[in-house]
Amino acid sequence: MTSCRLETRGLPLLGLFLCTLGAGCTSSAKGASGVHWAITSNDGKQALIKGVVSVSPTVKPDMLSLIDLGASPPKVAFEIPVPGSVQGPPMSVAITPDETLALVTAPMKIDPMDATKVTQDNRISVVDLTSSPPKIVSTVVGGSQPSGISISRDGKLALVANRNEGTVTVLTIAGQTVTNVATVPVADFTKMPVPDQKATAMVVITPDGTQAISTNDGDSRMTLLKIDSGTTPPTVTKVRDFWAGVRPYSIDVASTGKFAFVGNNGNAQGDVDTVSLIDLEGPQPPHVVDTVSVGLTPEGVKIAPDATYAVAVLENGTNKNTDFPFYGTEGKLALVKIDGKKLTKVAEAAIGRWCQGAAFSSDSKTILVGCMVEEEVQTFSWDGSKLTKTGAIKVNGGPAAIRTAERAP
Repeated sequence: MTSCRLETRGLPLLGLFLCTLGAGCTSSAKGASGVHWAITSNDGKQALIKGVVSVSPTVKPDMLSLIDLGASPPKVAFEIPVPGSVQGPPMSVAITPDETLALVTAPMKIDPMDATKVTQDNRISVVDLTSSPPKIVSTVVGGSQPSGISISRDGKLALVANRNEGTVTVLTIAGQTVTNVATVPVADFTKMPVPDQKATAMVVITPDGTQAISTNDGDSRMTLLKIDSGTTPPTVTKVRDFWAGVRPYSIDVASTGKFAFVGNNGNAQGDVDTVSLIDLEGPQPPHVVDTVSVGLTPEGVKIAPDATYAVAVLENGTNKNTDFPFYGTEGKLALVKIDGKKLTKVAEAAIGRWCQGAAFSSDSKTILVGCMVEEEVQTFSWDGSKLTKTGAIKVNGGPAAIRTAERAP
């Protein structure tokens, strides 16, 4: 067995396992080196068949993969069965700031009445990351089709967007106890222009824990929420709606709390789509200050930890049938520079097909992208001027969502 010094701080058994494998055990779950884990929720029940999301001919369990970012190159340390789904934005997983707990939403499941179809689910799995191997310790009932999820920087609150309800579920976190305490309406389904697009997709929490923003791609609105942590339980209320582009979908907030970055999915008919910058500094309410074109269908977005760049994962027609006039054989990873209140697309790289979400390493130099068709997490390096593919990490199932822990600056 390799001899090494353990610095896991809250992951003793997991650290011992990695030490046994010779992983080095030099990175700390809470140390200055930053985040230790990336997690992916892998859909094993659905596949892309002739451009249509369908039940896979070879259904297997959905899986949660823990990717060790302390290894070089990063590698999968554990995979365990956890319900999930590719439906919804690729931020349907979240990790507490101390990396001891993960929350995974399950928007869809196999229809118990017809195994060739899927139907809405309502489960949110609570996963203990300190166990070896990690394990589900409880299941919380959310709204209909719980999707995008975020955890506050103090680790005490989580918000979940319920895609089939137009609501946000409020969860409190105390150790390993996660409790559904409230449901907040954010979208009016009676006013949706297209009934099958009625969706509250994603919700993010500002670093100071006082505000949140949800995306409602069904009516192209975003909703500002106020969080009052001085009540028991915390109170979340709707403040106002505002707009970016066509069908805002995935959204992220900078570690500095100064801005948010949203991908506008468009109608996926071949038209170039956009990303928008949301000013959070005030004194005015949060509002869009810049929008730029990036390419076809920005499925997932993510801001670098140093808040100088963001990426958008572009479907680029890879999620369509081959007879679609804008069908693409490869997706694109667009990198956008954030300079004050301006956005500029500065780099682009080819990625796999039907790719979903992205995550950054702590130093903002490594980018991970989950690609469904290839069933792998592709890795890229960013040196400030060039975006370069460096490898791929195979996972069990299609990586539908990816996340690392998010902490206060």
